[in-house]
Amino acid sequence: MLRRRLLFLSLAAIGLAGCSQHPASPPQPKKEAVIAAGEIGSRLPEFSLKDLQGREISSADLRGKVVLIDFWATWCQPCKKEMPGYQKLLDRYGSRGFAVVGFKFDIMMDMEDPVLFAKKIGVRYPLAVAADDLKQKFGGIEGLPTTMLYDRQGILRKKVIGYEYTETIESELKPLL
Repeated sequence: MLRRRLLFLSLAAIGLAGCSQHPASPPQPKKEAVIAAGEIGSRLPEFSLKDLQGREISSADLRGKVVLIDFWATWCQPCKKEMPGYQKLLDRYGSRGFAVVGFKFDIMMDMEDPVLFAKKIGVRYPLAVAADDLKQKFGGIEGLPTTMLYDRQGILRKKVIGYEYTETIESELKPLL
């Protein structure tokens, strides 16, 4: 009996040892994780420039829309194959708040005039030259094509480096509309 009582008192003492008379420290505010540009969860960067037709395009014009950003080049065969599919998606979903902007890489000489190139493959969405500072705003571009899909809040939800089938992009796009 004495052993049980000692065991009980020992367990009670151990249990109470964790209790404290000191007030709990106030909860610390959570720091938001900083997400690097171009990483999933990052924001659509601010930009404003003229497209290849001389029209102004800016990130401000894209607010509240689902946005596909496509980095491409005239000499990039996968780009040439991918871009008409993005135009089809724009034709299908543009009225629902979907926008596409193409940024042309300028690290190599164009194989042909970019405006004629776009016309020949049936692309009518805005195309502009991606200067180095713009590429950096998007986190740097590791390969072509690079496709970035942003939701209506301007958050990057999908990023593809290299060719992707239009159907795959469409399946990612639909829930964002």
